[in-house]
Amino acid sequence: MPGYRYFEASEVPAMKVSTRIRPIISPAYMAVVTLTVVGSALAQSDAGARQEMVCNYLKKAAAEISSQCLSDVRDMADWKAQRTLLRRRLMYMLGLDPLPKRTPLHVQITGTLERPNYRIEKVVFQSLPGLYATGNFYVPRHASGPHPTILYLCGHAPGPLGAKSNYQDRAAWFASNGYCCLILDTLEFGEVPGIHHGIHDLNMWNWLSLGYTPAGTEVWNAIRALDYLDTRPEADKSRIGLTGISGGGAITWYVAAVDERVAAAAPVCSTYAFGSQAAHWVAAGQCDCIYFHNTYLVDLPLVGALIAPRPLLILGGRRDPDFPPDGFHEVFQKAKRIYDLYASPDGGPERIGLVDDDVGHEDSPLILAETRRWMDQWVKKGAPSRDPEIFEREKPEDLAVLSRLPADAVNYRIQNLLISKAPLRNWEGAAAWNAHRQQLLAELKDKVFRWFPEKPVEFETAVKQTQPGWLASYADYREVEFTSEPGIRVRARVLSPKGDAGKAPVLLYVKRAGDSNYFFDTDELLPVLGRYKVVIFFPRLTEQPVSAPEYAEIERTASWTGRTVASMQIWDILRAIQWVVAEDRTSPPPITVYGKEGMGVLGLYAALFDEHVKQLILANPPPSHLQGPALLNILRVSDIPEVAAAFAPRRLVFITEPSRPFDYTRRVYNLLGKPASLVHAGSLPEALQVWNYGSP
Repeated sequence: MPGYRYFEASEVPAMKVSTRIRPIISPAYMAVVTLTVVGSALAQSDAGARQEMVCNYLKKAAAEISSQCLSDVRDMADWKAQRTLLRRRLMYMLGLDPLPKRTPLHVQITGTLERPNYRIEKVVFQSLPGLYATGNFYVPRHASGPHPTILYLCGHAPGPLGAKSNYQDRAAWFASNGYCCLILDTLEFGEVPGIHHGIHDLNMWNWLSLGYTPAGTEVWNAIRALDYLDTRPEADKSRIGLTGISGGGAITWYVAAVDERVAAAAPVCSTYAFGSQAAHWVAAGQCDCIYFHNTYLVDLPLVGALIAPRPLLILGGRRDPDFPPDGFHEVFQKAKRIYDLYASPDGGPERIGLVDDDVGHEDSPLILAETRRWMDQWVKKGAPSRDPEIFEREKPEDLAVLSRLPADAVNYRIQNLLISKAPLRNWEGAAAWNAHRQQLLAELKDKVFRWFPEKPVEFETAVKQTQPGWLASYADYREVEFTSEPGIRVRARVLSPKGDAGKAPVLLYVKRAGDSNYFFDTDELLPVLGRYKVVIFFPRLTEQPVSAPEYAEIERTASWTGRTVASMQIWDILRAIQWVVAEDRTSPPPITVYGKEGMGVLGLYAALFDEHVKQLILANPPPSHLQGPALLNILRVSDIPEVAAAFAPRRLVFITEPSRPFDYTRRVYNLLGKPASLVHAGSLPEALQVWNYGSP
């Protein structure tokens, strides 16, 4: 068969059977067991190679995103034409488009510490109702204001009374040298702590579906901190510098890009390129706030470009394991191209700098000195400050703002509140629904599946020659492998009615991770065999167990490239549908897609985008992406019951009674005059109505 490659028997590993048990095993049964174990061993060996393909694929995808970042900006006209849209897209990827309402801050100053060169005010405000942010405001004592001001964003230094005590020497230095300095606690290690490592530690993959990253909360808190500084007469609103290390450095990047009140920025040990992060495979060491969810397939140089022409100093360590130098060097070079487009005196290449110290993930003396020099040059704009001094450290309890946790705090659940979920609307007529359906499909392609390849590659199908044992009396058997994307191979088992001329309907049965991989796991399919062409399909990462740490690395790296594991599996299912159609180009047979639980939902999305699928069978699907497979931003666009409704008027079958949220789906089917196309069947054979098709 043209385009197919066959595996020879010599490629199959030999199997040894104990002589102690051989006499009690019949030859016929031995043939089945031999085939089963040999096939399983070969499949698992191949499955490991295919899993490794996924990791390499993600590294390549991230590298391509990094290489393309800002490549289409040739001159200032290009940049001006794109800048507003790109800023809004960054806000969306942070979960801040639309921007939350600026509600009253309800600022409280709960105490003051008087020191020789400055006073320290203990400040708490609500960036949203019940979202508490704590910090200390350092105000110089011996100079008249308004003063140049620093907003210092803490890194993730744990402490029950806030992270600010760990970075107090930074604020004290600035205050001793004529700056006001507001030092702000993080969400995670603030005095009112919230969940920060939901993806990193807690498998809260629905954060991806919500489009939520704690970076969004941290950025919003910092924006509201700038709002607070606007109310302080001691602070010069035209001279506000922004800095912080690690997580505080990452938020420095984002806040400076989206809020032009920041006059100069100096992010420390927080600069990366997605290609570098993936190449070094460092997802396990990173906090959730470091990244935006990369819906629009961009990279951190874009964030630097959005800061331009305001001064930006990038500081990093050549031995930083989390932010390797190849990453922050690349960001500097690409962001500098945009700075070079701006003319002096309001712009120019001197407004971006790089400090590259021979240290790890730390504020070295050089990094501290260069950060301060940058702020003196671009924020203070006066005589250079004194050399660093040794300050008497305050006790954490003396810097603490709150004596008790506020009863109305929502910090603990802000991940469920910051971003609004798309509402499920009722429709008055079929025309209104159909217009909405078209808009829904467009938004899915834009916000959830933007990364989908524009041009599918050749299948390059390979067939493994195996003997199907007792299955030979039921169907003709092939095991095939084909290309889903460049570098990604996927596998299917094909059981065709004997002598089938391509007229039998097709059942595409999509396997879940964790399903049995026993060679003949066909019991539920026995009534179907000989009546349907059955394609048992294994999307990527479903063939062998993936440990929780391995999965977290893959899923987090995928999100850097605008993907999730589930969205990549949807693409694989789409490719499997296309492969089935390509098998018989003259008259493609009707296709049914079947999947259990979350995999059925992924089959739903694939079927939504390919009209060759005439029927979808769902077994116990989750009612929402809050419980179901993670798809980037999906809950900002839609949810499972509405997507199922968008499958109408094609036949939708539930095995098990559909849960109450699917009443919405039924209402849409009724609205379209197709109530009989949404049915409940007690089993797969009943769903397929096998009695209507030929017998073996």
